[in-house]
Order: sequence, then C-alpha cells, then structure tokens
Amino acid sequence: MRTSVLSDWLAQRLDRGNGQPVYRQLHRLLQQAILSRELPAGSKVPSSRLLAQELGIGRNTVTQVYEQLVLEGYVSSATGRGTFVSDTAPDEIVGVPDQRSKAHAPDTSATETGTLPPSSSDARRTLSARGAQLLTGAGVSRRQWGAFMPGVPDVTKFPSRVWSRLHNKYWRRSRPDLLTYAPGGGLAALRQALADYLRTSRSVRCTPGQIIITTGIHQSVDLAVRLLSDPGDVIWTEDPCYWGVRSVLHVSGLQSRPIAVDAEGINPSPDDLAQPPKLMLVTPSHQYPLGMVMSLARRRMLLEYARQHQCWIIEDDYDSEFRYGSRPLASLQGLDTAGQVIYVGSFGKTLFPGLRIGYLVVPEALAESFATASAELYREGQLLQQAMLADFIAEGHFVSHIRKMRALYGQRRQTILDAAAHRYGEALPAVGGDAGLHLVLQLPDGSDDRLVAAAALERNIIVRPLSGYYARPSLAPSGLLIGYACVPDEQIVPAFDTLAGAIDKTLHFET
Repeated sequence: MRTSVLSDWLAQRLDRGNGQPVYRQLHRLLQQAILSRELPAGSKVPSSRLLAQELGIGRNTVTQVYEQLVLEGYVSSATGRGTFVSDTAPDEIVGVPDQRSKAHAPDTSATETGTLPPSSSDARRTLSARGAQLLTGAGVSRRQWGAFMPGVPDVTKFPSRVWSRLHNKYWRRSRPDLLTYAPGGGLAALRQALADYLRTSRSVRCTPGQIIITTGIHQSVDLAVRLLSDPGDVIWTEDPCYWGVRSVLHVSGLQSRPIAVDAEGINPSPDDLAQPPKLMLVTPSHQYPLGMVMSLARRRMLLEYARQHQCWIIEDDYDSEFRYGSRPLASLQGLDTAGQVIYVGSFGKTLFPGLRIGYLVVPEALAESFATASAELYREGQLLQQAMLADFIAEGHFVSHIRKMRALYGQRRQTILDAAAHRYGEALPAVGGDAGLHLVLQLPDGSDDRLVAAAALERNIIVRPLSGYYARPSLAPSGLLIGYACVPDEQIVPAFDTLAGAIDKTLHFET
C-alpha cells in the first residue's frame, strides 16, 4: 500500500474533536489495518517523520505508536531498513484448507484509485438465530430522558440528601460484608423491609424468605422462566405487551402465544383455553401499555384455570403505586391460594432507573431454589445499595416519596390531558392514563404511528408507536405512548404543541 493511500485512510478516521488522544486513535487504526490485512504482512510502513508530516501531528506521537506496535508484535523494526508489518496470522490448522488468502486478499483496484476498500464484515452474520432475532425486534431507545419518554420518572425530585446521608452512614465505618457478593436472595434487611411494605400496600402475602432481590423486571422474568419452564414450552403474553419482556422470552426459547386484551384485561379465547400454557405473564393492576385494570372476575378465572392446569402466573405489578383518583389496587398474588403466582416488581419507576434493584416474591416451596439459582447464575452484589434502600424504606422515606410523586405526576397527567383535549377534542382521544407514567393518544385508523414517532423525534420529541407493542404490528391500532412523568410542568404544553406539529404534518391532520 502506498504511503499516500495509508495517510489518506488514517486522516479520514482521525477525529481530533472526540476527546480521545490522537496517540490512542492512531494506535487503534494501525492495529485495525494490520489485523484486517489492509496492511499486509511484510509491507513497509512509512517513516515516523513522513507519516507525522502527512497527518499533521507530532513525530514523537508516531514514534511512540510504532514502539508500542513493536512491543505488541504487530510490526518489527530493523535499523537502517525501516519498520515492517509482522506476519501475525495463526498457523494453518492441519487438515483444514487455508482460505485466508482468498477471504482477505487486498483489493488492488481500490488501492490503485487511492482509497482503501470498505470493510465487508457484518457483525450480525456471526450471531446465533436467537441473537439475530433479539436485535431485529429490539425496542430499546438510544435516548432515555426528555419529553415524552414513556416509563421514565422524574429523577430530579429524588431525595438525594436523604440518600447521601444513608450512603455516608455505611461508608463511615468499614463494612466488608457489604462489599462482597450478595447472599442467595439478597440482603436480609431489604427483604424484611420489602415484605413489610408489600403486605400493607399491595396485599402481597409473603415472608422475607420468599423475596428474591434482582436487578429489575428483566432479570426477574428471566430467572422465573429459567426455573419454571423448558425451551419449547408455551407462555401466554398479553397482546399488546412490553417489548422488553417479549425479548427476554424470545431468547429463552419459549413459544410465546399472544392473547388479546379487552376492557377487563387478558382475554383468552376458548381455543386458547383448550391448550394450557406452562406460564402466563400478565400486568393485572395496570395493563401495559393500554392501562386497563384486570377485573376481579377475570382474576379469579385466571387463578382457577392456573390451579386446574398447573400453570405458573408471572404477575408484573407495573406502575401499580401511581394511581390517580383511587387507591392502589390489591395484587393478584394476594388472591392466590394455590401458590401459582410469581410476583415481580422493581424500584426503577418509583425511585430511579439507575438503581437497578428489583425483586420477585415466589411461593414458599420455591424460595430456596430461586435464592440458590439467583446466586449461581448472576453472582449478585450491590449490597451497599440494598442496605441503603432497606433503611430508606424502613425510615418511611419510600412511602413519603411515592405520595409526593403521585401528586406531581397527577398534575402533569392532567396538564397533558388538557393540552390534548384543547388541540384535538375527541378526534384523538387519550386513554389509559388513570395510572402509571404515560397515556396513549389514539390516532386515526390506518395511520402509521411509526412515521409519526419518527417525525416527532426529528423535532426532539420522544414518543413510542403503539403498534410496536403488538405481536402483529401491521394489524394493530395506531397510537402514541406519551410519557409525562419526566417533563417539567412548564414544558409540557410547548412540547405537546411540537408533537402536534409532527402529527398534523405526517397525517395531514386538520383540527
């Protein structure tokens, strides 16, 4: 490769404004060129003086990079002759033809034109089928904050002074027992505090020993699925449902059977009931994302069906603490007399997502198995955080914070409801806003909510298309999930006006 070609290639990739030292960038780029054989073995690299001159950087920088590459074996230096690329390819495996010369042969035509050939590697080709499926259906957003990101609480209102005091309490004296791996199930003090809270606030029937501390809903569901099912087993999921849990189920090897929901929650048809699943995953207190509450009749039917057919029910108590105009509802687990319900929850919405602490409440007969499996699979830690959270709950700060945030979110909910009604009246109704941190703005039938969400993002507004939560998006109703919890009061109306502009332009909508 000619010096000018290499210099041009390096110059295009050096970014002096990204904060990373030029030394590290140059070192990484030369490594990449050697490993990909764009700088083939035996080729001579430019002198440090020439390369520094062509790249406009200090010669000492290039010299240091070359010296490091020599130490790492990428190049070799001979006095009076120069620096040459070493042959770093592994020896040919006996009995296996070496295809490297064909697969990595340099593109001479590209070299002649003065440019390096583009890389043809595609990371997804190396993934397993379930890995590729996970990425294809991934719904995670690159942005996790701002109007109108669903499911994100207002972390600026978190009582940081109290949290800081609890943090300092445990760091003032040495506590090596809080800096090691967590015991099976998690810290005893947190399990006790949680049991007391869940019994009084959610009517969950449990002892501290039935609680397993996890990093959140995803891990809780993953653990339950691993211990209670085998690949190929069937699990009922609500349709629509949370895309993150759907991804966990996909990679677990389960057969997910979407069950439609109605005004009373999950609504299995006679055909569905004729084929009992191994597991069911439901959100009875606040269906996600539509927001309805599972009726008592439907709850009792589901529990009796699970008892008769020995099914497990995973109850995701999503956003249950935030109800507006009524008290939080009792859990499905509290009605379970047969020990069929696995209750899962987290502190991501009630406190802050970065805390990464969740929990399961499992039937007593499963408690020891779940505790052992959790320690075996995940080697949990965060005992210091767990100790702080236990005190936070026991001292009453948790209940106080929820009460404060419920009032704040209720005000913001009403503000956005008023904004939507003022702009669209009944043309685009808002539904599912009686609880939680979001509502759904229904769009006209046949609308492409994904296009609307993309248009909103161009205006720096984050919303999620409702159709993406359905098993078959092409047949789903159209709507937008609008999160209001993390939007300051004074920004809600201006942000909604911006969103409305995206809606009107995309759908050619006239109010």
